[in-house]
Amino acid sequence: MDAGGSLSTSNQTQPRHPLHEQPLHRRNSRQNLDRFIPNRSAMDFDFARYMLMEARKGKENPVLSSPSKEAYRKHLAEALNMNRTRILAFKDKPSTVDLMFPETSSCVNQPKSVKPRRNIPQTSERTLDAPGLVDDYYLNLLDWGSSNVLAIALGHTVYLWDATNASTSEVTTIDDENGPITSVSWAPDGRHIAIGLNNSEVQLWDTTANRQLRTLRGGHRSRVGSLQWNNHILTTGGMDGLIINNDVRIRSHISDTYKGHHREVCGLKWSASGKQLASGGNDNLLYIWDRSMASSNSPTQWLHKLEDHTAAVKAVAWCPFQGNLLASGGGEGDRCIKFWNTHTGACLNSIDTGSQVCALLWSKLERELLSSHGFTQNQLTLWKYPSMVKMAELTGHTSRVLFMAQSPDGCTVASAAGDERLRFWNVFGNPEASKPAPKIIREPFANFNRIR
Repeated sequence: MDAGGSLSTSNQTQPRHPLHEQPLHRRNSRQNLDRFIPNRSAMDFDFARYMLMEARKGKENPVLSSPSKEAYRKHLAEALNMNRTRILAFKDKPSTVDLMFPETSSCVNQPKSVKPRRNIPQTSERTLDAPGLVDDYYLNLLDWGSSNVLAIALGHTVYLWDATNASTSEVTTIDDENGPITSVSWAPDGRHIAIGLNNSEVQLWDTTANRQLRTLRGGHRSRVGSLQWNNHILTTGGMDGLIINNDVRIRSHISDTYKGHHREVCGLKWSASGKQLASGGNDNLLYIWDRSMASSNSPTQWLHKLEDHTAAVKAVAWCPFQGNLLASGGGEGDRCIKFWNTHTGACLNSIDTGSQVCALLWSKLERELLSSHGFTQNQLTLWKYPSMVKMAELTGHTSRVLFMAQSPDGCTVASAAGDERLRFWNVFGNPEASKPAPKIIREPFANFNRIR
C-alpha cells in the first residue's frame, strides 16, 4: 500500500506488516495558493467607501462637478491620505495618526493582549500500516494508555506500539472460535489491558509480564464491543444491550447491571469524577447513569434517557473543563454533534456536521473538540467550543475514520480507519510545561494474580 492508503500495483503481492511505518509525502508549499485572502484588520473601510461613492457620484452626476467642489475634494484627499488606488490590503497597516481623535493616536497601534494563533499541521506526522483492522462502526479497537503505549486490535491479534521508541509488540492472538477481538481498553495504570471478544468474554492481561491474568465470563450473551475503566471497575457493553460493572479485585466480579438499551451498546464513557456513565447504543439512545443509583435490585434506574439522536450513538466524550457537559455524535442517519447538561438532561446545542460522526475527543489544553467522520470526506474536524467554528479539517484517510485515541500529554491524536491505516496528528498543540505527570494507580490490580 502507498502512503495514501490505496493499493499500488507494485506492492499488491508483498506481505503487509502490522504497524509498519509508511513514508511521509509532504505537500508542496506552492500548492493550493490559488487566491488572496484580504487582511481585514489592515483595511481602511472609510477610505474604501469614500472611493466607491465618489466614483459612483462622478458617473451619475458628471455635470454637478464644480471648481470649488473639485478643490475641496483635492484638499480632503491630501489631508486624509486618499491619493491611493488600492482599496484591499494584503499586509499590515502602517502607523498613522488618528485625524479624528488626535489625542488618542498614541494608543491606536498598541499591541493587543491576544493569544497567538498556533499552527495546526494539515498532514499526519506518521502513518502506520494496520492490516486486518475490522471495518465495523460499533466496535472500539484503539486505545492509548497512560504509559504512552498505543493498543490496537487487528483481526484476532492485539498489538502494542510504544510511542517513546516506536517499538512494536504483540499481546495475544485469539483463536477463530472465540474471536475476532471486538474491543480494547487500557486500565488507568497503563500496564493492564482489557480485551473484549466476539464470544462474550473479556480477558485481562498484564502487558509488562506478558501473561493473561483472568477471564471475565457470565455477564454477556454476545460480543463485547465497548469497554471503559473507572478505577478498579471495568464497565462492559455488549450486543445484548447490557452494561455491566465488573470489580476486577474480587472473584464474583459482576457488581452492577444497567438495563436500558435494547440493541448493541457501542459507546461508553465515565465522567472524570467517576460518578456518571454515558452510554450510547445502536438503538439511537443515549443514557446517563448515576453510580449512586446503581443496584442489582434496580438495574433500570438511569438518570436521563436522551432520545434526540436519529441514528446510532457511538461517539461520546465528557468535557474536561466542565464536569456536567457531555458531547455525543450520531451515525449516518443523524450526522449531528449534540451537547448536553447531564445534571438536567437538557440539550444545549446541536450541530449538523454533514457526515457520520464516528468518534469525539476533547482537547486537554484548549476549549476545542475533535470529531472524526465517514463518507464523504473521511476527515477529522477541529471545532472551537462553544462557537463551534471549524478551526481545521484534516484529510488523508480514504475510508471512514472509525477510531481515535489521545496521547497522555494531550497533544497527539491517533486515528484508525477502514482503509487499514493508523495516522498520528499533532492537532492539539503543545502540553503545558507545568502539567503534572499522570497518576499511576496500581493497588486495585494487586489481587489479579490470585483470581482465576
